[in-house]
Amino acid sequence: MVYTIEFGGVEREPGIRMLHDMKEVVCDREWFDSVDDFELYYMFRHLSMSEAELKTINKQHLRYDITVIPPGMLGREFVKTAGHYHPNVPGEEISYPEVYQVLEGEATYLLQKHEFDDIVDVVVIKAKAGDIALIPPDYGHVTINASDEPLKMANWVCCDFASSYAPFRDMAGGAYYLLDKGFVRNPCYEDLPELRYITPVDIPEFGLECGRDMYELVNDTEKLRFLKQPQDFVGVFESIVTI
Repeated sequence: MVYTIEFGGVEREPGIRMLHDMKEVVCDREWFDSVDDFELYYMFRHLSMSEAELKTINKQHLRYDITVIPPGMLGREFVKTAGHYHPNVPGEEISYPEVYQVLEGEATYLLQKHEFDDIVDVVVIKAKAGDIALIPPDYGHVTINASDEPLKMANWVCCDFASSYAPFRDMAGGAYYLLDKGFVRNPCYEDLPELRYITPVDIPEFGLECGRDMYELVNDTEKLRFLKQPQDFVGVFESIVTI
């Protein structure tokens, strides 16, 4: 299957995440071992509406992406992304954040904070079209499509680092799996905290407003400085994750 989108008047081709790319993180192992490989979701990287805007984005060390996750089940588990963490900003004890906006469909974001060998916080954000979901520093995250419609979402992120997928692979996925019967704990983790639920909100400090296309920040990239220098915005992050 060739899945493309149009962005900036140009047809874009994706990177494709296959089922077998996810072999370590799928909950339903019996199901996984019984099916052939197939396409799970589609990642469109380094997007812009024009060459001039791409130069602006690149100059600011940013990246604007779109990911499309068709509905489906991985056996008993809803389809999801592989899950990843971000590294620390060089010279700082804080990791790079990321921000998502749902463009179509509904998303369930699972965030987990790792301190030493323990998971100390697990947060769920349920977001609909237009909603903003901020991934604060020091949280790994998985995106789940638990609906029967395709999920299309955008993200802004700093492009100066590579994400780390190994912590999720090593633990057979996130701290919780979202199955057809609801969230269940991943037994590979010990002493997990209970799930917390927070609601998508506007973040005026970052120019982020639910219902407003966050791509427009290409015209005010100073508002996106928090993606590159999160150490300057610790108070904002703390206020958001405790809502």
